[in-house]
Amino acid sequence: MSAYDLIVIGGGPGGYVAATRAAQLGLKVACVEGRGALGGTCLNVGCIPSKALLTSSAKYAELSHLSSHGIAVEGASIDLGAMMARKDKIVGDLTKGIAFLFKKNGVDLIEGWASIPAAGQVKVGDEVHEAKHILIATGSEPTPLPGIEIDEADVLSSTGALVLDTVPEHLVVVGAGVIGLELGQVWARLGAKVTVVEYLDRTLPGIDGEIAKLAQRALSKRGLKFQLGRALKSVDKGENSLTLTLDRVGKNKEEVMEADKVLIAIGRRPIIRGLGLEALGVAVNARGFIEVDGAFQTSVPGIYAIGDCIPGPMLAHKAEEDGVACVEMLAGQGGHVDYNTVPGVVYTDPEVASVGQTEEALKEAGADYSVGKFAFMANSRARSTGETDGAVKVLVGPDGAILGAHICGAHGGDLIAELVLAMTKGAKVAEVAGTCHAHPAMGEAVKEACLDAMGRAIHA
Repeated sequence: MSAYDLIVIGGGPGGYVAATRAAQLGLKVACVEGRGALGGTCLNVGCIPSKALLTSSAKYAELSHLSSHGIAVEGASIDLGAMMARKDKIVGDLTKGIAFLFKKNGVDLIEGWASIPAAGQVKVGDEVHEAKHILIATGSEPTPLPGIEIDEADVLSSTGALVLDTVPEHLVVVGAGVIGLELGQVWARLGAKVTVVEYLDRTLPGIDGEIAKLAQRALSKRGLKFQLGRALKSVDKGENSLTLTLDRVGKNKEEVMEADKVLIAIGRRPIIRGLGLEALGVAVNARGFIEVDGAFQTSVPGIYAIGDCIPGPMLAHKAEEDGVACVEMLAGQGGHVDYNTVPGVVYTDPEVASVGQTEEALKEAGADYSVGKFAFMANSRARSTGETDGAVKVLVGPDGAILGAHICGAHGGDLIAELVLAMTKGAKVAEVAGTCHAHPAMGEAVKEACLDAMGRAIHA
């Protein structure tokens, strides 16, 4: 039996960062991971492999647009095996990097699946380890669609969609959220016909509606077809294809669609089974998330939880912030996460980035606000690169505080950082507008949107 100050269950972004930070603070720490590789979903079958494939597929897609630059490319082809091997190498290298961090900081790695037989105890295999504190960072998994069996051969989760060995002729993506649109664009760029089926009458639920419409319009130009207001009822496997039965939401009407692959991407759910939480009395809400207080402690003293298995944005960087704040509080320091300034990014082309309140939320709350917008079509750098789709949108309170910011456009995931920092530090819209931005650069669109919120736009 081993004794630790802290045992972290889960080696994903939240878990490994929490373990590393706790060790830096002088705690004796162990991290339990049963996957066989550190990094969790994000590194192994999520954020990182999908971004690797998005980058590779973007380079191939770019070849078809070079003629406008006076460049002709002939005979370009795809080596899907090499593309997948590159993706796997990136994942492997980063996984080794986490193992190095553990070694460097003195974090013990315990391999296997964990359970919590009692407060202060973590069981892995036949061995029980004692810990003053236990931190659950077990992450999430794809949400299944009732009645639809995911076999990772024809009917895929995001995991299966990252390892296909051939380009589908017709891929149907069920769910117009982040994962569905990102993976849909990967395969559309590589030559698949991609149809996105969404239950709601809009794409990107939770994103500012105006920005989501800009994204849908841009993605439609890039080959994605959208079927909104439809629910997948069944998938029947034929000899060479799949037959999908769709229900028109609210219209009592069925439609049939043929495909050779289906990706179910309707969201994610916490992974907490097998931990023994019910027997311990750890409170879990109706959606399966572990309930925690402001210090990330569950209803059982000494047991904490962070990341995707607690309420809040299911994002890797949010989990990291949770982990750092939690262990810093355990070590007697201050720790805090402002969830209103946690950005979200969709890494499609164009990218979609968001932080803070949407306009819909502000309207529902009856808030007093003004809107500033600037289209990339009027940005010199965007015109030079040919990346003119989309816009920057800022929502501003009467006192000049930035309440929310939303971007659809090239490099949106990088551009949003300026607005996240402004919101975090309480900078007013006038201060961002008054900051000198380099010319010509995409960031000028942020400045112009802020100027527009003040009624002072120059180039709009």
